Amino acid sequence: MGQPLSAHVNRSLMAISRRAESVDRHTLAKTFVVAGSFSAILHSADHQILYGRRGTGKTHALLYLADLVEETHDVAVYLDLRTIGSTSGLYANQQLPVPLRGTQLLVDTLEAVHEQLLTTAIETRVSDQEGLLQGLDELTEAATTVEVVGNVERETTVGGSAEQASSAGASASWGPGGPRGQVTMSGSSRQSVTASDRLRRTGTEHHQVIFGPLSRALARVTAALAPARLWLLLDEWSSIPLELQPLLADLLRRSVLPTRGTTVKIAAIERRSRFREPGCEGDYVGIEVGADAASAVSFDDVLLFDHGRSQSRQFFAELFLNHVRPRMPVTDDAAEFVATAFSRTAFPELVHAAEGVPRDAINIAALAAQHANTATIGIRHVRQAAQDWYLRDKYAAIAGNEPALTTLRWLVDEVVGRRRSRTFLLDHASGAHDETMRDLYDARLVHLVRRGIVNRKRPGTLYDGFAIDYGCYAALLSEGEQPSRRSKSDTWLTDPSGALPDSVHLEQLLVELPGAARSVPRQRKPRE
Repeated sequence: MGQPLSAHVNRSLMAISRRAESVDRHTLAKTFVVAGSFSAILHSADHQILYGRRGTGKTHALLYLADLVEETHDVAVYLDLRTIGSTSGLYANQQLPVPLRGTQLLVDTLEAVHEQLLTTAIETRVSDQEGLLQGLDELTEAATTVEVVGNVERETTVGGSAEQASSAGASASWGPGGPRGQVTMSGSSRQSVTASDRLRRTGTEHHQVIFGPLSRALARVTAALAPARLWLLLDEWSSIPLELQPLLADLLRRSVLPTRGTTVKIAAIERRSRFREPGCEGDYVGIEVGADAASAVSFDDVLLFDHGRSQSRQFFAELFLNHVRPRMPVTDDAAEFVATAFSRTAFPELVHAAEGVPRDAINIAALAAQHANTATIGIRHVRQAAQDWYLRDKYAAIAGNEPALTTLRWLVDEVVGRRRSRTFLLDHASGAHDETMRDLYDARLVHLVRRGIVNRKRPGTLYDGFAIDYGCYAALLSEGEQPSRRSKSDTWLTDPSGALPDSVHLEQLLVELPGAARSVPRQRKPRE
């Protein structure tokens, strides 16, 4: 007697690849799920910076885009910046000067672009292959002239001293033998000269990039590729040391972005990225987001599904179906697949536990399938899997960050324990600059649900709405509880106006992060 269908489905869920870069582009294109109009935004010819936390699908989107543009006979150059040169060695060595590390980073990046374009010239039919090869030769030569220099002041000190002394004398005396005479002469001379030459750095050292004929070489390359467009897709931008990021951004701004027939897409983690730094005389080094790069897209905003639960369930149902279908023959209907793989309450709970992050959803589903074994995945399996994933990945990411851990404990005690809710508000100004909140958000332990919420009684102050990660309180749930059902204090999420409904009091949602004594919860006044 064969195993039940649920056993085959569970094995397929456990076999889903956790990282997009380990899957070929053709498979990625088939498994990619479009959220709203995101595909059209991604495929636009505008230069864009794609922000998103770990696991939101930045790599998947770029590889999907690479496959998409190649189908239209454009040329895609995808670079994983973690593999460029020696990121963990030379680039991260703080003992070496920034100009040296920056120069090597730029040269390594240009070499990687050259290598992929050379493969295109050899393996792909290009209208002007000879022109492309000549342009690549010029690109190789131009890469050797790229240099990062810093403004320094050289101080040379020359000093000297000399000393000379002499003396002379004569004496005469009479004695029995007649007169006697004596002449005495003495002299001394001393001379010394000193010189020094030293380099003195004054003020803040600004760096500029000298590109030479690089722009002309790139223009020749794109002209040879025409009418095809060159798409430069840069992934894992935040893996580059912060002090070097503006230098690479400046290379793009001065040489690549102005070149006709090119589009640049950069995937980065917002709070770990620095695209611009001030230069000399009002100039700057790097890219000014919103000006040099036409727009910035946030994956976290694209995947905000809390305004409509049916939308989020449809997205994740299609996500799982697309990943499972190549491994086993199943239905083409996402709802039918969900009904086969999950119990009635389990899948909504899984969507809730994922908090809009595809990687978290995939990992929780795989762990839940492992717990279920050959049975249909139930709500108990989802809760256990969410807690396991929380401990393995999210909690482990801040295990050594004591301020962040203290803030997280305080939030869970205050919001979940005292207020019996999972959502809260923070003043936009204070929350945006709180380092521990940014660490918790980056680790996906708190999730931004809505920006710029207005309270009609305080129209001059903006608030941001957050939700505490499901894994933080999954262990507190009993079998019969349904945490996916929001409490009355969570109704502000569904208000389409972006303002708090009159029925919701600000005090019910607002939290004030403690200062130095974060472990001491804010005292609330007893209800009258």
